[in-house]
Amino acid sequence: MFESLFSGESRLFDEFRRMEQEMDEMFGRWPWPAGIRSAVRGAYPPINVGATPDSVDIYLFAAGLDPKAVDISVQQNLLTVSGSRQVPAKEGVDYYRQERYSGDFRRVITLPDDVDPDRIDARYRDGVLHITVKRREAAKPRRIEVK
Repeated sequence: MFESLFSGESRLFDEFRRMEQEMDEMFGRWPWPAGIRSAVRGAYPPINVGATPDSVDIYLFAAGLDPKAVDISVQQNLLTVSGSRQVPAKEGVDYYRQERYSGDFRRVITLPDDVDPDRIDARYRDGVLHITVKRREAAKPRRIEVK
């Protein structure tokens, strides 16, 4: 019964791809992550956002990105990072799975109200784009001495 299905591996994968496409057409793509550590489908680059009393740090994990192809802007506490990453594909190769992102991307991060949009620094090193947004001096906690 299953001999014809497994007689050619490429036919088996073709059948799975066809079935996946039909299910995507019927139900739409699943927008939620598959697990607790998974990113939402289509979310590139994955990000980490952390905060200290002095700044907000955003890390975008984008190996192979050309820093000159990245645009960073801020407007009304929304930090937008957009750009393009091109991954060359080999001709004559049938990919069964391709998880490395290629193409245009755009991520928008909401910043806290107390950040200073004039004090933003961005560095790209070892495949990680690190953006630091300093907080306003007036918004930082300060100690008041009791007399």
